[in-house]
Amino acid sequence: MITAAPSLPSSEGPILETDIPSRLDRLHWGRFHTLVIAALGITWVLDGLEVTLAGAVSGALQASPRLHLSDDRIGLAASAYLIGAVGGALYFGWLTDRLGRKRLFNITLLLYLVSTVLSACAVDFWSFALFRALTGAGIGGEYAAINSAIQELIPARLRGRTDLLVNGSFWLGAAAGAGGAVWLLQPGFLPPDIGWRLAFGIGAILGLVVLLLRHWVPESPRWLMTKGRLDEANEILRDIEARCGQGDPPADMPRIRIRARPDAIGFVELARSLMRDHPRRVALGLVLMIAQAFFYNAIFFTYPLVLGRFYAVPADRIGLYVLPFAIGNFLGPVLLGRLFDTVGRKAMIAGTFAMSGLLLILLAWLFVTDRLDAESQTIGWSVIFFFASAAASSAYLTVAESFPLEIRALVIALAYAVGTAVGGVAGPALFGHLIGTGARIQVGGGYVFAASLMLIAAGVELWLGLNSEGRSLEDIAKPLAGVD
Repeated sequence: MITAAPSLPSSEGPILETDIPSRLDRLHWGRFHTLVIAALGITWVLDGLEVTLAGAVSGALQASPRLHLSDDRIGLAASAYLIGAVGGALYFGWLTDRLGRKRLFNITLLLYLVSTVLSACAVDFWSFALFRALTGAGIGGEYAAINSAIQELIPARLRGRTDLLVNGSFWLGAAAGAGGAVWLLQPGFLPPDIGWRLAFGIGAILGLVVLLLRHWVPESPRWLMTKGRLDEANEILRDIEARCGQGDPPADMPRIRIRARPDAIGFVELARSLMRDHPRRVALGLVLMIAQAFFYNAIFFTYPLVLGRFYAVPADRIGLYVLPFAIGNFLGPVLLGRLFDTVGRKAMIAGTFAMSGLLLILLAWLFVTDRLDAESQTIGWSVIFFFASAAASSAYLTVAESFPLEIRALVIALAYAVGTAVGGVAGPALFGHLIGTGARIQVGGGYVFAASLMLIAAGVELWLGLNSEGRSLEDIAKPLAGVD
């Protein structure tokens, strides 16, 4: 399994040869992979739950005898969640590349679990905002640690559809949040200061179950490989092969050569790798992430405002309109995901971004000309986001598989942070202002702008996109520790 080049100076560390990537990519799908998806993919379910709950319980937070939040403070609490998510992604993404995937995806889940329980126990605005920021930090940190681990544990031929399915599960959480809020907040069912607190408890219960499942998910053998810990990596991999029902690998498995490097990558080397070695991939990743983040956050975070102002939908009925929207978002990655591994990344990424933009332009025209009601508007959004959900998931897929293993988590964190900071802040702020004018033409113009970003992203994908379907991660981006 391991050979060393003794002629190299010892100060540089030995050169090791291993077949670990090839062995991971040859695996049949087994119960191990299902466990990975269940235990790690829950992150997106939790994020969808938290984002939906934040909007669904806003009326209850205003009516709470203890908190009695104003519209401005509800907005500030939502901003605190986003700020926490950005900070958590950057900090925990940096730690994930230094300390390993397993340690960090347990730490970030614990942070989320404790913080969401504390959110339910908040006694005033400041404690609520603080606990929402810490909840966001846990979720943001999860994105970096989990995306890295899933990319590195799933066979190359199945990586696209799996990644899209996991990212699309955000909408299972959104559906659970909407349904749970409708049930717990129905008039007369619970005291006004209890229902919203129990709603936040939904995430804590899910998080506790998943924390137990994660005990059985190992450290990434690929990450251990880059640290020179090949004995440990091979031991874990032999256990994975046994759990997948596969015997010993053949002797002629393709191998890669790496230089053992137990120390962490510094920021200077990170910048050099990104800006000198992979500038086109950086540009592509940022364009895709910003476009989908603006498109999603602008529409989803202002969804209740549109239904209330233009269609007079009561606040306690908003959750019912979120459910079909969530279903369309979940079905997109589920039904289209396989095509990202067969038809190919570039065609499907460009196609889903372009289709989302074109359909939103059509819906904008129908909206401005007053040809829709609440039900048809929701159906239109559901169809659009059938494609947009797959497009957004593919943006995360592109970033996660396009960069060297040693900096993967931090790059994911940087892309997530930039996308969330630009799209998550600018999008809702712009659309909140446009909806506040009460003018359909203003809102329609905002829809056309969001659609234009998606069409631009489709063009950039056709120009700079990679044909990475079925390829090993080490083939797409050579590890920084790699040796020719």
